[in-house]
Amino acid sequence: MAGSLNLALLLLHLLAFGTMTSIVSATVFTLQNSCSHTVWPGTLARNGAAVLGDGGFALSPGATIQLSAPAGWSGRFWARTGCNFDDSGHGSCSTGDCGGLKCTGGGVPPVTLAEFTIANGDNAKDFYDVSLVDGYNVELGIRPSGGLGDCNYSGCVADLNQNCPEELQVTDSDKVVVACKSACLAFNTPQYCCTGDHSTPETCPPTDYSRKFKEACPAAYSYAYDDASSTFTCAGSDYVITFCPTG
Repeated sequence: MAGSLNLALLLLHLLAFGTMTSIVSATVFTLQNSCSHTVWPGTLARNGAAVLGDGGFALSPGATIQLSAPAGWSGRFWARTGCNFDDSGHGSCSTGDCGGLKCTGGGVPPVTLAEFTIANGDNAKDFYDVSLVDGYNVELGIRPSGGLGDCNYSGCVADLNQNCPEELQVTDSDKVVVACKSACLAFNTPQYCCTGDHSTPETCPPTDYSRKFKEACPAAYSYAYDDASSTFTCAGSDYVITFCPTG
């Protein structure tokens, strides 16, 4: 009888420990709007991972929201701007649109992306980056919190819309630049998209356009093969994702 009781207590202990471990291993994303205008963050999970924040929501100036992701989560965040939604969540956005308030797919480029692959296992590292491969719409930064390893800041704190080449500009009805296309999006050629005969790092070097992005935002992906200076790692960290960081 005593043996059965001890076994039951052991099982309860292991169950409690497993619950605690799953809580501890959750990664907390704090999304922070430092813009002077409302943004509508969109979220997208890869490979059937948990959908965070129901896929999308409004975030007023100065507001923050926290979202928890399980170990092994992989996905992206981005800001939508100039959105109008009705009470049912139907509507559209000037940039980063995904077909409704709650995104079921990725944002329409050009859009600045925060991308993550969270570790799934002890002593493993998270991978994260800010990408301009799909173009740019707002400043965006990722700051690790409480992690181990390099854990460097990743982001684009420059306003690329102000210096966007005319051929890459996306403008609103008032001719105000609201986003800046990547060269791949604008021209759709192998040279700029790193496809076909240009599908390797050796055959797809930086272009004048990607160099302009890289000079303005050295801690962000400027084109497809910009891995070396643009992908960051950290272990056991939470992350603060800031729209319109001050620098």
